[in-house]
Amino acid sequence: MVILFDLFNIPEDILEIIFATKQQKIVANLLINYIKENGGEIGKTEMSLFATRLHEGNLIAEIEELSYKSKKVKLSYNKRQFYDRILTPMKSMGIINYNLYKKTYKISDNFNNEMIRIGTMWLEELKKPAKKSKITFI
Repeated sequence: MVILFDLFNIPEDILEIIFATKQQKIVANLLINYIKENGGEIGKTEMSLFATRLHEGNLIAEIEELSYKSKKVKLSYNKRQFYDRILTPMKSMGIINYNLYKKTYKISDNFNNEMIRIGTMWLEELKKPAKKSKITFI
């Protein structure tokens, strides 16, 4: 997954940096809150139920977006797209960890650790001497 951001216009919400659309951000935020409400960890069955209810349009939530502020909204999101565009990227970035043995999804701090590692890689790149380039100006 590619994260693009403008240094001078970083939004307050981290999910706005990670996800391309408002709808994806809303669904990801609901998922994180759902996991937090369940002790920070949910099983495979609970995840499937969340995705199914979302797919069927049976999920009602209060959204913190300005246009929906404090209103209960009925949401729907395609189940396959939920797994492909929300859950899988969150797992691959380290936001959510899936335990293969316990079959549970858990909120993780691996995303933070990887961002620190990427920052360190950039600092190391800055310290490297210039390479002899094969660029010729005409």
